[in-house]
Amino acid sequence: MAVIWGVILHALGGFASGSFYLPYKKVKGWSWESYWLVGGIVSWLFVPWLLGSLTIPNLTYVLRQTDGTTLFWVYFWGVLWGFGGLTFGLAMRYLGLSLGMAVIMGLCALVGTLVPPIWGGTMSKLVSTASGQVTLLGLLVCLIGILICSRAGIMKEKSLSAAEKGESIAEYDLRKGLLVAVFSGIMSACFAFGLEAGQKIADLAVQQGADPLYKNNAILVVILLGGLTTNAVWCIYLNLKNRTYSDYLNPSYPALRNILFCAMAGTLWYFQFFFYGMGDTKLGVYRFSGWTLHMAFIIAFSSMWGLYLHEWRGANRATMRTVTFGILTVVLSTVIVGYGNYLGSEQTEEAAVPNKTKTLTQVSAETQPAQ
Repeated sequence: MAVIWGVILHALGGFASGSFYLPYKKVKGWSWESYWLVGGIVSWLFVPWLLGSLTIPNLTYVLRQTDGTTLFWVYFWGVLWGFGGLTFGLAMRYLGLSLGMAVIMGLCALVGTLVPPIWGGTMSKLVSTASGQVTLLGLLVCLIGILICSRAGIMKEKSLSAAEKGESIAEYDLRKGLLVAVFSGIMSACFAFGLEAGQKIADLAVQQGADPLYKNNAILVVILLGGLTTNAVWCIYLNLKNRTYSDYLNPSYPALRNILFCAMAGTLWYFQFFFYGMGDTKLGVYRFSGWTLHMAFIIAFSSMWGLYLHEWRGANRATMRTVTFGILTVVLSTVIVGYGNYLGSEQTEEAAVPNKTKTLTQVSAETQPAQ
């Protein structure tokens, strides 16, 4: 049941991430840097501290007791992840929700999933076990699904005129979008590294009485602060360069309405990590594969939103069949990875049983009267 709940929680996180960009489409009159900064302040500062304080007893004490080296590396990975988040928004502008998510999250899944076990020296052990092999098969299927979705994007590029592309995505640019998406996908994987580096913070949170289900919320405060740093510096720079700082107080635009939609987008953005952090606690020794589950669910939900918003309007039947098949392949990969986690948990329990039996036998022998 723990594994099943882990997959469900990752699905909720994927839905939040796959849907977060929708409120931004309702913002009127503001430049990209203006609404991205407002949404970022909500998602990377206000909400993490609010929910962190509600779920982690003595949150500020936990952070004060964490050694400086751990805080530095978590913040450092957050800053690098911030570059991924920054270019993420640009990729959405150039590629749209469905194709942009597929490319970015696919690369993010592969890098974020494979690097930790390679870096930790456990890759060979994973390859030699049935559960590890099934999990790696799920990663391969996920990659195939991503490539299929990308292929659908190329087919769309070839089949539509420039005017038709602009009808569904105003700034559609496949070449520029793919370059940005590749960079964003690689840098976004740094979030997984930051979460791994911050496990000492999570352990301290549990020691202070936090429910293990929410322990990663303490790490999120530091990682997302790093992400806010990168995005805030760039957005403020663009505000000054483009003189768009007037957006916030311009009476010609519905400022309060725009702020509310930015806050909605920012809150949804944060909830992807809120649920990811909870799902991460449920996957046991195969936590590393949770990143792939998270990314795959994001691709699936964002692709569905892309279809609903008619981003593929005008595409021929062959293109639509291809993108649908790609989405289904990605969803299949989540099932395979989930089964790999299940096998891993079963093996862990079986390994624990002999040790438990041995311990009980020893205790029984020790309590027997001497003959």
